[in-house]
Amino acid sequence: MRIHLAVASLGALVAGLAIGGIERGNAAENRWESTIQAFERADADHPQPKNGIVFVGSSSIRKWDLKKWFPDFNALNRGFGGSEVSDSVEFAERIIIKYEPRIVVVYAGDNDIAHNKSPQRVYDDFKQLVSLIHGKLPQTKIVYIAVKPSISRWALIDQVREANRLIVELASNDERVEFVDIDKPMLGDDGMPRKELFVADGLHLSEDGYELWTNLVKPHLTTN
Repeated sequence: MRIHLAVASLGALVAGLAIGGIERGNAAENRWESTIQAFERADADHPQPKNGIVFVGSSSIRKWDLKKWFPDFNALNRGFGGSEVSDSVEFAERIIIKYEPRIVVVYAGDNDIAHNKSPQRVYDDFKQLVSLIHGKLPQTKIVYIAVKPSISRWALIDQVREANRLIVELASNDERVEFVDIDKPMLGDDGMPRKELFVADGLHLSEDGYELWTNLVKPHLTTN
């Protein structure tokens, strides 16, 4: 009898853990579902043309006023604040691939490292995103903006630079992937992040910051 009860208890525990894992997975997926659905409603109201440029990633993308900074480009903003590279992987079909863009601009990795993901994990997730995009759109150029050096997350700069180094290696082996180095341009003569490039929180970009990024990214927005 005691054996049967122990087995039953163990089975209940395993089942509970499995259900808990599924629920946590669903919660991660559902965190962004309302945002993705809002994008889809916007598309239904104003269908997007193919062969444009899609910007994806975290809040540095979401807050970027593309109409102001890229008025001569067919640029679509599909950034969602707080997201990680893995979130762009999760929703790639719905926020990237369906638009059949000629160029995809990605900024993510910042939150990943802040949430204790390793540089290798950032690289692996980005590599998966590249594979997903090129599996459906083999001619699409992918432009990765380096994880930025920020005032508020300066303690993480070694991990940031290691993630960037790994992604530079990926880009050097695939002519369809380009890396935009924003690290050095965002630093002052003292080797620290330039304060004028950030708003008060020391994390998000100011207008000066977006002007710098725009000037660094624009040369990459051409295709042969």
